[in-house]
Amino acid sequence: MAPSWMVFLLFAGCIKALENTQALTVSQKCTEDTNTFLWEITQDRPKEYAVQMYDAFGKMGSNVKGGNANRPGLLQQCRSAHGPSFSAQYCEVFLKQGTVQYFVGICVPESCGEEDVEILVLDGSLQFGQTSLIPPLPHILVNQSTQEMIMTHCLSAIAPGALDAISLFVCCVMVAIPLVATLLTAIIKWQRNREVRPSVQTSCSNTGLNLYGTMKTNGSYSSDINHDTEENSSSSTSITSRSFLYRCLQAFSIQNTSQGVLSTSSSVPGGGYSSLNGIRVLSLLWIICGHSAQFPVINNLDNYKNWRTTVESNPLHVLTISGPVFLAVDTFLLLGGLLSARSLLGSINKADDNLSPSLVANYLLRRIKRIQPLHMFVMCLTIGLISLIQWGPYWFPFIDTLMDCKTYWWANLFLISNLLPVHEICIPWSWYLSLDFQCYATTPLLVYFYRLNRGVCIVVAGGLLLMTTVAGAVVTALMHLPVFQPSTLTSEYYVLYYYVKPYTRYGPFLIGILAGIYLTTKKDPLLKHKWQAALGWIFCLSVMAAVIGLSYILKETPASPSVPHALYQGLHRPLWALAVTWIILACEDGYGGLIKNLLSLGFWVPLSNISFACYLTHPVFIILYIGLQETPIHYTDINFMYLFFGHLVLTLVFSYVLTLLVEKPYLLLKWRGT
Repeated sequence: MAPSWMVFLLFAGCIKALENTQALTVSQKCTEDTNTFLWEITQDRPKEYAVQMYDAFGKMGSNVKGGNANRPGLLQQCRSAHGPSFSAQYCEVFLKQGTVQYFVGICVPESCGEEDVEILVLDGSLQFGQTSLIPPLPHILVNQSTQEMIMTHCLSAIAPGALDAISLFVCCVMVAIPLVATLLTAIIKWQRNREVRPSVQTSCSNTGLNLYGTMKTNGSYSSDINHDTEENSSSSTSITSRSFLYRCLQAFSIQNTSQGVLSTSSSVPGGGYSSLNGIRVLSLLWIICGHSAQFPVINNLDNYKNWRTTVESNPLHVLTISGPVFLAVDTFLLLGGLLSARSLLGSINKADDNLSPSLVANYLLRRIKRIQPLHMFVMCLTIGLISLIQWGPYWFPFIDTLMDCKTYWWANLFLISNLLPVHEICIPWSWYLSLDFQCYATTPLLVYFYRLNRGVCIVVAGGLLLMTTVAGAVVTALMHLPVFQPSTLTSEYYVLYYYVKPYTRYGPFLIGILAGIYLTTKKDPLLKHKWQAALGWIFCLSVMAAVIGLSYILKETPASPSVPHALYQGLHRPLWALAVTWIILACEDGYGGLIKNLLSLGFWVPLSNISFACYLTHPVFIILYIGLQETPIHYTDINFMYLFFGHLVLTLVFSYVLTLLVEKPYLLLKWRGT
């Protein structure tokens, strides 16, 4: 969920010395085609292809001091140019000038490889008369006038490989199965209705029942009549209904998967905890808002410095700044721990109070069945999109990481992707699923200790909480980490050693497990007096305000080990989780007031039902939007608000479809007949 995985990508794989410059010669074909283009643009009436290629070169714009240093040029115009014996290709030259790093889009003949382009730039061969086609930033804007090349990258089409084809095939199959099941279910129902209709009409004639009159009076047919007549159909149909194939059809058909998704009844298994739906959805919206605002900031703004001045110093932008936004991740971890404990305790009660290895195995398998089908679908879809879409000049921060799917897809399959270096994670936002499952697997151990001896459980839980708190503080101090991922490359270790690791992020999930055990086993309310509730609310809101406020105060990356940064990093996530736990407990005990009324609205329930799909798919829409842009985005509050709502609407629609087609069928699928 963090955007920090993207921060490395601005120049990930780009900052390298040009070690292979011993062969400073350009290929003959590239030289001929380049000279043809350069000669043509000096003519009084140059040909159209040369004008298009020249015009596609990136030019310096306004507001360089505000962050508009990149010169993307025009990718599609470049690709549409065709010379007498060559076509044009779009390349990006990454440069450093003093402390300013930027890229320039250039249009060169496709016969030139990246090594050829590097040499052409280094030699200063790309000239329009006496003027360089890649001029440095003026001295008035940058103290250093010398350009240093970082690398070049040509945006050629990615040829689909075997893995791309397999991934797209998997996606098609996963979508086709429910569609076929829906069609077959409709056919079976139609055939049954044909069989049932004569018997129903005969029964109505014998009893004098006017079926149509009944429908007109009551507004609908009785489901009991349909149910009874279906049970009286042929024995072969009865046998079919008990078959595994029939159960698969029932599980995958949209007629069944669509039931309850848009319902406003509580989506929490077993009822209760009505506030959880509101908490979950508000946390999700917070994350989508943060991602929508921060992903473009990586490299796609033409006024980045203006954004930073406005947003990072203004508490009113708490919905978009990195630190506070991703406290919502800790809220998700808390809810995951709470519901995991409740689910396991419920399974134990159904198994005659027996916590057996087979029960734990089924408990973990249910979790895998819950998250992996949709996770694998999104991963395959992402791999396929890489090779199908013609990306724009701002695609370079994503390409290397998403290409890692072709190498490290197995880490997503086994839910260990967060243990890899962040730049090797396939669909990097999936790190949360790996962390969540690793934490989920610890719930049986804590429940075992709780059933063995409550004192032992408290000691073990306290020790684990202390260890994860100390780990976060120590890593922060030793690595000189900021308290949240900055929007620049000031601390690449933040994600690598802190943000996605279970030893620093386990605290909120652990608190959720303890809260789940308490809520499931409690016999009396925790709060018995209004003054207790008032005191708890004051403490809760004060902690939340302090956690958010201190993230602004400690936002700068320390140059040396910092005690305030270390203490904040170690404590702020457990404290936030405790504050959210209080909200849940107060709402359950009847002391939530207006907050409970808000969090328990039926409006949240359908959104909560598709929240998992929303989490997995919303980065795809954001990346597609950014990757297809040919020009930078200009930051204003109104622009970013429209970005958020646009991404949100697309995410909600697509997530509803995926919930019906991919996620819910596997939840409904039962391997044994009941």
